[in-house]
Amino acid sequence: MMATDFVVDVNEVDFEYEVISFSNNTPVVVDFWAEWCRPCKPLTAILERLVHEAQGGFRLARVNSDQNPNLALRFGVRSLPTVKAFSGGQVVAEFVGAQPEDRVREFLDHVEPPSPAALLIEKASSLIASEQWAQAEIIFREALDADPNNPNGLLGLAKTLLAQGKSHEALALVTSFPASRRYAQVMTLLPLAEEMDQLRRHTIGAEDNEQSAAYWNAIRLVARGKITSALDGLLDVLRLDKHDSKSRKVILALLELLGDDNPLTREYRKELSAILF
Repeated sequence: MMATDFVVDVNEVDFEYEVISFSNNTPVVVDFWAEWCRPCKPLTAILERLVHEAQGGFRLARVNSDQNPNLALRFGVRSLPTVKAFSGGQVVAEFVGAQPEDRVREFLDHVEPPSPAALLIEKASSLIASEQWAQAEIIFREALDADPNNPNGLLGLAKTLLAQGKSHEALALVTSFPASRRYAQVMTLLPLAEEMDQLRRHTIGAEDNEQSAAYWNAIRLVARGKITSALDGLLDVLRLDKHDSKSRKVILALLELLGDDNPLTREYRKELSAILF
């Protein structure tokens, strides 16, 4: 099996670039195989023939599961051969076991390249990682003009609105979010959206104790776009009372807002765990 322009051997080091990133422009079909797997070789031969026939319509990435066990674990590969198709950085189709050529052709016919909306969402998501909220909002809105119910676009827009203090629109978006794989993530944002909307009706007064005043001050910092300062303040509130579920939920919402690609997220998660446990 030799690599060509359309066929690559990938491993745990280059998978993110050769498969995930590459699939943002061209679909990538990943063939999980092993030397001892008899059905793997004829299936790989079919895939190689079809990828050359497609002349760049998709890329074939071969993964030796024995040499890359972490990739097999990450993508839930439990038997071989397993084939997974990636488009727009996500698994969009898959099958397990040897298949005849007509079935493989049918499978590939349903693997489509990322839509223009998906490419815009990818661009906007990278802006979120660097906290360029206003620019990301513009691009998310452009993507949603093309694909109004795209869950990734709706989630991204909700994040940008919250980070800019546009709580009323964000709350409406979150509470009407469609059922999808992103639903759990957007529900993590709900406590923050509700508290930021409540902030418009809350004035710190004599009835607020020190802990309550610090909490609402942190919410005000979020509305001003000062997310890390808000996190610092909420962690201080949680240190006073680690059973304060309201502060904990807002902290988790802020970490979801920042996203896993933000280097600060891991640091704040560690600090939160240290306080709680």
